[in-house]
Amino acid sequence: MVSSTQGQLNDLPAYQPRTFVPKDADLSDVKVVTGLYEQLYLRAIKSSQELEQFVFDRSELDAAVNQKGSVLYIYMTCQTDDPKRANDYKQFIETVVPAIKPLDDRLNHKFLKALEVHGLDTKRYQVYIRDLKCNVELFVDDNVPLQTKIDLLSQEYQTISGAMTVIFEGKERTLPEMSKYLLEPDRSLREQAWRATAQRRLQDCQKLEEIFDKMLELRNTVAKNAGFSNFRDYQFKSYHRFDYTPDDCKKYHRVMERHMVPLLQEISQLRRKQMKLTDLRPWDTAVDPLSLPALKPFGTVEELILKSVSVFRQTDEELGRQFEIMKNEGLLDLASRKGKAPGGYQSTLSEARKPFIFMNAVGLERDVRTLLHEGGHAFHALACAHDPLVEYRHAPMEFSEVASMAMELLAGEYMDVFYSPQDTRRSKREHLEDILEVLVWVANVDAFQHWIYENPKHTPDQRKDMWIELHKRFGGDVVNWQGLEGIREYLWHRQLHIFEVPFYYIEYGIAQLGALQLWRQAKENPKQALANYRRGLALGGSRPLPELYKAAGIEFDFTERTILPLVELVKKEWESLV
Repeated sequence: MVSSTQGQLNDLPAYQPRTFVPKDADLSDVKVVTGLYEQLYLRAIKSSQELEQFVFDRSELDAAVNQKGSVLYIYMTCQTDDPKRANDYKQFIETVVPAIKPLDDRLNHKFLKALEVHGLDTKRYQVYIRDLKCNVELFVDDNVPLQTKIDLLSQEYQTISGAMTVIFEGKERTLPEMSKYLLEPDRSLREQAWRATAQRRLQDCQKLEEIFDKMLELRNTVAKNAGFSNFRDYQFKSYHRFDYTPDDCKKYHRVMERHMVPLLQEISQLRRKQMKLTDLRPWDTAVDPLSLPALKPFGTVEELILKSVSVFRQTDEELGRQFEIMKNEGLLDLASRKGKAPGGYQSTLSEARKPFIFMNAVGLERDVRTLLHEGGHAFHALACAHDPLVEYRHAPMEFSEVASMAMELLAGEYMDVFYSPQDTRRSKREHLEDILEVLVWVANVDAFQHWIYENPKHTPDQRKDMWIELHKRFGGDVVNWQGLEGIREYLWHRQLHIFEVPFYYIEYGIAQLGALQLWRQAKENPKQALANYRRGLALGGSRPLPELYKAAGIEFDFTERTILPLVELVKKEWESLV
């Protein structure tokens, strides 16, 4: 799989034959790509029909180029220590991506000018027009080389993270592999593994600090060039966040602090008592509190895939069939290995209109949840693949994450494929605890990012102090960090979103609330909940965010009115599983 991934992805047929982009066009060649964008720019538009064809041809070109970049990114992250893969991706983001950006801006202006004369279906193109107008307002030519530098720094972060390994119990192990030791009943072994991993991260601590400081300076300059007082406000507009504000995010932070942190503290105190400990230490938070061995849902990646097919089929026959097709077409790279970038993601191959799932499975319960999560993203991509506009085949992130998080809950009802009845209960209980922890962790990470970009002149020491302050505010002191302060100060380095996609994290909190609403529906009427889920997914990004939520039968709201009943539901369900 490792050696053939790129070939397999490049050989995927297009969803439909190209009508504008030549079949043999080399889309890694900047001259070829810019020539195609120039052709579109020079095209005469004399009617509404010609304007719509312009939109379709532009979508085809964007999809083809986007897919080229996605394949190169996938290939690079699958093996970050391969110089050729790294150089191929680097060349693309240094040449093709920056060359397209000013041409995109010219095409946006051309479209909006033609729209004034010829017009298009107002409802159909409402979101498309709104987003293009926003992009026109944001575009600054001077920002193109700065954004390229940020992309290259992001690649450097990936390379450093992917190279992190430790020698443990006589073998070289990746950091994802090390996480399985934190589930071992032997407390001494857990501590050794935790410390080994933490010390390895600290070895590259200063490199990552330097990368982030460079990113910070570049991002602040990008925002200033675009006329914004801070990068936070620029990024909100860049993400097309039309339906909520930074103040709404801060309200979410306060609700989590007021209602969720005390619940998590209660759960942690029960854990401490069950483990008969004076204090919880960082290596005590993931293991089963009754000293049961770690859940072992699968032995090999092949077993993970086969069992996941069964889970998805029980959830919905069509979803199971779609996942099996992904397996057969080489659209999965799931095993952890040296040189592989950290984390997991689903990437949509925009021209084939097929999803690709990347993750680092090592045989843990968490791996199953990750695959269900990324599977939800994949089903989303397939549900809206019919739309001719590439922009509408990508929903806002606040709804994209509903697709993934709801799938964790809906498909999570069938975890007995992996486990005995007793272990199935454990799995469900641990998942609910994870949901509560994620809701709070989202608030922690998001609040930290707000502070970072609201205070662009801060020093690294001030950043460390603020991280500690926020970590305490959001319940970090349920664990005793005595003697580990130097490690705690840099916990945020593990959160790749802060480096690579700033402010892309609150979506997880907002979407988790949507997912919980769908789960609540499923408890009353599973078929209706799944129908609502699929109806929302099929819209892609073609409607405004609140309408996507409404189509799924849920509310776009993250105030106490919505949050408190959901917290009570999770608490009640969790108590039934303890």
